Amino acid sequence: MLHLRTIEETRTACPGLPGPLALVPTMGALHEGHRALVHSAREVAGPGGSVLVSIFVNPLQFDRPVDLAAYPRVLEADLAICVELGVDGAFFPEPAEFFESDHSLTVHESLLSKHLCGATRPGHFDGVCTVVLKLFEGIRPDHAFFGKKDYQQLAIIRRMVRDLALPVEVHGVETVREADGLALSSRILTPEHRADAPRIRRALLAARDLSVTGEARPDQYLNTARHHLQDGAPPGFEIDYLELVDRQTLQPLSTVNTPALLATAVFYGEVRLIDNIEI
Repeated sequence: MLHLRTIEETRTACPGLPGPLALVPTMGALHEGHRALVHSAREVAGPGGSVLVSIFVNPLQFDRPVDLAAYPRVLEADLAICVELGVDGAFFPEPAEFFESDHSLTVHESLLSKHLCGATRPGHFDGVCTVVLKLFEGIRPDHAFFGKKDYQQLAIIRRMVRDLALPVEVHGVETVREADGLALSSRILTPEHRADAPRIRRALLAARDLSVTGEARPDQYLNTARHHLQDGAPPGFEIDYLELVDRQTLQPLSTVNTPALLATAVFYGEVRLIDNIEI
């Protein structure tokens, strides 16, 4: 497996990899969700193509320095997983390689980032787009893979690819879940909160069930999900947001007559979890 540490190394090595080239961007601390992304990348690249995983904890997408400092960094374990999965190359640059000390340019998204996570995390998705664009430019993949768990990120990257005419096909991969429905995450919950957290998935499923009746009123979906989220919730549980939006534009819907997304973020104490469901 290739070990790539600089953009110059990727520009030299990646054109020599057998195509098509599939990229899986990550921030490391790889888990089963990332494994699913790599498996999807391999399936699309085929036995004759190549899969590359990037591992980079992006400082631009953290709102609080304490969160950036606390993010798990287990590079050796991540590289071992990449070898186990048969990845052809791993790109793991240092921040100084990606950003000059006086860097002054970022990619700004002005519509899809206004709601959901973007409403309370100004600049977060600009940071995501900036790093993903740098990855696309340095690696020049034919395909890139992102999880649907962070649906807003997926939609924004698709919009960036469309609006900037980037020659890469973006794939969304279904969220990997525990047996009880909880979306896999690197976040650590207390035992009490972990036992309660499947309520998130149950709430989304209960709301989605309304669609089989032809329900078109967004408030009915939202009220159903909110009830299941809050009913009997433990101390420390709080809804950050609960929104029903158009799946492509991420704008709130006045009626459910187009492919929609019901998305939520909740807090268990200081731990924030996100999840969503397509309607």
